[in-house]
Amino acid sequence: MRTPLCERLGIDHPIIQAPIGGPAGPALASAVSGAGGLGTVTLTGWGADGTRRRISEVRARTDRPFACNLLLSYDIAAEFEAMLAERVPVVSLFWGDPAPLVGRIHDSGALLMMTVGSVAEAESAAEAGADIIVAQGWEAGGHVRGTVSTLALVPAVVDAVAPVPVAAAGGIGDGRGLAAVLALGAQAAFMGTRFLGATEAEIHPLYRTRVLAAEARDTVISTLYDGTWPDAPGRVLRTPTVAAWEDAGRPPSGNRPGEGDIVANRPKGPIRRYDAIVAHAEFTGDIEALPLWAGLGVGLVRREQPAADIVRDIVTEARAVLAAASRGDQLRAPESRQP
Repeated sequence: MRTPLCERLGIDHPIIQAPIGGPAGPALASAVSGAGGLGTVTLTGWGADGTRRRISEVRARTDRPFACNLLLSYDIAAEFEAMLAERVPVVSLFWGDPAPLVGRIHDSGALLMMTVGSVAEAESAAEAGADIIVAQGWEAGGHVRGTVSTLALVPAVVDAVAPVPVAAAGGIGDGRGLAAVLALGAQAAFMGTRFLGATEAEIHPLYRTRVLAAEARDTVISTLYDGTWPDAPGRVLRTPTVAAWEDAGRPPSGNRPGEGDIVANRPKGPIRRYDAIVAHAEFTGDIEALPLWAGLGVGLVRREQPAADIVRDIVTEARAVLAAASRGDQLRAPESRQP
C-alpha cells in the first residue's frame, strides 16, 4: 500500500506517527519507521544536547527515514540548530509560520512537513515551500489548530494545495480511517492517539490505562491546560481536574480550582495544575491531574501492542476495507480492534 508520498519519504506504508509530546521518543519513532511507516521523535524542550542524543538514539535503532518535530510556539533555536546539523530526513513543524525556516530546512537536505488546521493556513504553508501538508481535523487529540472536521478539511486542503501532498490527521484510529482519508485524497494518515497504545510510547501507566478504557465521549476540548502554552485549545480525556473546572463554571485562568498547586514531579522540576505537559512514564504524583491528551479516535485503541504490530494491523485492515468496498461488501469492525 504505497502512495506517491510514500515514495518521496522512502517508506513502505502511508502511516505517519504524529508527535505526542515527550512520550514520542526514540524507541517509538524507530519502531514505527522500522515497521515501514514514518516515526516522529519530538525535540521541543530538549535543548541542543538532548536533540543530538535523541536523534542519535533513533539512528542507532533503525536506518529507515524518520521525522523530527518542533513546536513554533516555543523558543526552539537551540534544538533547531542542532537538528539541522544532524541532517535529519524530515522536519515536522506545528503551530506557527514556517516561512522563516523553510530555506534552512531545505538547505540541510530535509523535507518540511507542516501541520495546519485550515485551508488558509495550508495555502500559506504551501506557498512558503512546505513539502508536505498535514491537515489536522478538529477530532485530533492534543493541541488542535482548527475547528473543521477531518472529513470536511482534508479534501478542501487537497484541492487547495495540489500538487503538494497532504497527510490527514484527526480521529484516525484504524485501517478504516486510513482507507477513508486515502479516498478523500490524502496520501497518508497522521496518527497520534492510536500510538498511545504502543508498548514503546513512554507514557505513564495510568495514562495508558485511561486511554485503553476511554470512548470518544470521554474527551473534551478547551484551553484549560494553558500553562507553558497559553491560548492553545487541546483535546484531553475528562479527569477530576476537568470536572472541577466545569463544575466551577469554567472560570478563566487565574480563578480556576487549585490553580498553582504542584500536582506532579519530573526530573526537570515540579508540574503545576493546568500545565500543558504530557504524562511521561517517569513522572510521579497525581498523574490524573495532568492533561491526558487523546483524540476522538480513542475508542478504537483497546490494547497495548508493539508499534510494529499497530502498523501491520492498520495496513491489513485498510487493504481489507478497500477490497471490500470495491466488491460492494458491508464493512465490519476488524477483529484486531476487539478488546
